[in-house]
Amino acid sequence: MKYQSEYRKKEDIQQLAAQIRKISKKEIRLMEVCGGHTMAIQKFGIPSLLPPNIKLLSGPGCPVCVTSRKFIDQIMAYSRMKEAIITTFGDLIRVPGSSGTLDEEKAAGADIRMVYSILEAIDIAVQNPGKQVIFAGIGFETTAPGTAAGILQAAQKKIKNFTVLSSHKIMPPAMAALIDDGVPIDGYIAPGHVSTITGSHIYEPLATDYKKAVVVSGFEPLDLLQSVYMLVNQIESGKPAVEIQYKRVVTEAGNQKAQEIMNEVFTLRADWWRGLGVLEKSGLGINKKFSDFDTNFRFPMDIPETSDPKGCRCGEILRGTLTPTDCSLFAKACTPVNPVGSCMVSSEGACQAYYRYRNN
Repeated sequence: MKYQSEYRKKEDIQQLAAQIRKISKKEIRLMEVCGGHTMAIQKFGIPSLLPPNIKLLSGPGCPVCVTSRKFIDQIMAYSRMKEAIITTFGDLIRVPGSSGTLDEEKAAGADIRMVYSILEAIDIAVQNPGKQVIFAGIGFETTAPGTAAGILQAAQKKIKNFTVLSSHKIMPPAMAALIDDGVPIDGYIAPGHVSTITGSHIYEPLATDYKKAVVVSGFEPLDLLQSVYMLVNQIESGKPAVEIQYKRVVTEAGNQKAQEIMNEVFTLRADWWRGLGVLEKSGLGINKKFSDFDTNFRFPMDIPETSDPKGCRCGEILRGTLTPTDCSLFAKACTPVNPVGSCMVSSEGACQAYYRYRNN
């Protein structure tokens, strides 16, 4: 297929891998912060094509993985509320909370429905005027504009029985926090989908203030190898910058309309990230203008903080200080069929990627 086969040509891949080996001299640690990149890197066996002095790390690029158990506990508590319908993307249904999963709540009788967009959730609210429909808003800048557009539509239609529990987050604060915390990272493979919305300019402080190399990458083997080549060039030359490899999709400015919609509906707030803790101005809360569509405002609920299951190393894996195979539960007590931690649940989680493609 066009735009796929041309980025998977064996001879081009081998040639680019040889070029990387030729120019690479230093010990280099590169982190991808996109779950799609994590899955692609493992699927295509990218680490096996690189010299041993280049190490690829998986970072906090999976929105399901970085979301707190408290958020899951809160959604589960709302699912027990009389006349409530919970709508959510599929990955979230199997993420463990403190007392089970949404899937188990559904089996016990709660009205929990998997949707593919917030517009489906709005339709459910229209069709069920006697119910309170809650949409679990999760994801980075890629999905946040869709949630914002849904809230604008619900406001325009004056839908009274629909709210959003927002766990949306933005990526740059997490990327900076890892460096501030001393995690050894020489460069970032920046997220492609996020960057289509935000543009590449959001990463400029990483290059100017932190002196880290940044390349926005696509998802095919040649995309990823070319991004590694560009990063190695920057690091070897000592000239960190922000570059776009994924030019067929990403621009420096990004999608202005999507950004305007996000800015109209959301406001920055402190938010909790698995492996990083609370980061200032890293979350997207619903602003006061649209508080009628904010689940936290309409139905305030006190949920205690909780910790991850004993033995789960998901937080350290998201920081890039451990790999999934360093966890004693990996592929034993923790599998995609029976996940202990969130990194094994999501299709974008590092643990599931390593598990699925562990023989690559």
